[in-house]
Amino acid sequence: MRPSGRQPDAMREITVETGITRHAEGSCLIRMGGTHVLCTASLEERVPPWLRNSGLGWVTAEYGMLPRATHSRNRREATAGKQSGRTQEIQRLIGRSLRAGVDRVALGERQITVDCDVIQADGGTRCASITGGWIALRLAVNKLMDAGDVKTDPLTDHIAAVSCGIYGGTPVLDLDYAEDSEAGTDANFVMTGSGGLVEVQGSAEGATFSRDQFNQLLDLAEAGRDVLVAAQKDAVA
Repeated sequence: MRPSGRQPDAMREITVETGITRHAEGSCLIRMGGTHVLCTASLEERVPPWLRNSGLGWVTAEYGMLPRATHSRNRREATAGKQSGRTQEIQRLIGRSLRAGVDRVALGERQITVDCDVIQADGGTRCASITGGWIALRLAVNKLMDAGDVKTDPLTDHIAAVSCGIYGGTPVLDLDYAEDSEAGTDANFVMTGSGGLVEVQGSAEGATFSRDQFNQLLDLAEAGRDVLVAAQKDAVA
């Protein structure tokens, strides 16, 4: 039995509110169970120096966790004067993932920065950030299209992410913190809406896992992806 009482293939409840902030070109608050992430997309009519005069746009991301997003208060990274290695790794993952669904030629020489701020954490914050980040990005691109600033849609596909793991010897979908902290295997799957794999992060925390178990995790992730893409479509409809 999972701590939450869910079936092995059951996702946590997903809710998305859009238009959360006044100033960002795109924004949403995504809730996946007890994990709540505020995602905003900000448009700038410039690109990093290495892309000037290239005709290519850029999508990047930043990630942060509020001090009391977890059971005990975490010190703000700004007060420490640097980001942790975990923060840097996650925000690079978010940026890579979102760019996998972007036609950078169609976007033109402009940059969209997706900020993902974890308000409350209960496992899967990077997956919620990617899934909600795509929604914020979609809303920002919609404004570009409505204004006639881009001729064709720069977003080529949905991008969503979900965690899977082996908990108590059973492959399960969408781990919460209680499961994540005890799982024998933990994996994050970033996928396109059409079924492509963008990135897979997986590791064993004790005993190794088999090819058959990996295939079971992938099957669960694909089912979870379908649920997340449906939630994305509803959010931006």
